Amino acid sequence: MSEQPNPGPGHIRVTMPDKLAGGDYADFVRVWHGKDIFTLDFAALVGPMGADGTTARVVSRVRIPPSQVFEIMKALERSLTAWEKEHGSPG
Repeated sequence: MSEQPNPGPGHIRVTMPDKLAGGDYADFVRVWHGKDIFTLDFAALVGPMGADGTTARVVSRVRIPPSQVFEIMKALERSLTAWEKEHGSPG
């Protein structure tokens, strides 16, 4: 199991089971919500897009409380900004 260094008081130490360290590839995400939860279905496209669309296979479902959505959006923005500085704007 991999583990980050001691983050100090008031922070959360995140551990990663070895079997999850490689991650799953997803090139599609479906986001939906209920009253008290947001659900993110990460999926991998199975075939090329045709006239009738294509199929995506869900590789992971993550359910989060609404309060976390804002934190995730801020973290993605910070990470995307850093990525653009390193690699340039896509497209």
